[in-house]
Amino acid sequence: MGQQQPLRVLVAEDEMIIGHDLCDTVSEAGYIVEGPFDDLSSAMLAYQKTKPDIAILDVQLGDGIVYPLAEQMMAEDVPVIFHSGQLTPEEVGRRFPKAQALSKPCPPAEVIHSVQRAAAHN
Repeated sequence: MGQQQPLRVLVAEDEMIIGHDLCDTVSEAGYIVEGPFDDLSSAMLAYQKTKPDIAILDVQLGDGIVYPLAEQMMAEDVPVIFHSGQLTPEEVGRRFPKAQALSKPCPPAEVIHSVQRAAAHN
């Protein structure tokens, strides 16, 4: 099979500083990053244009809750990692038992670990 393409990670995060940090962390680990998108509509558009391999989604985006997009992604086998300042990982896990959840602020190593775990499911 030769050289494997780097995986694409879509990042949706409405706090720009956190969004850029997340994107830097993920791209430094060798992934292709799409984002950060600060609202649902731009994240949706990006998702429809190029389906990512993995998504890191802030639960609460500028224009609403990310769950509809997350449900669509999971239905299409895109692993989702939730990133939330409001909800605990347990609360997110109750609603989405298959998804991973991180609380903000999350150490870069933990973000990468979650992305690698999600990648292993691909």
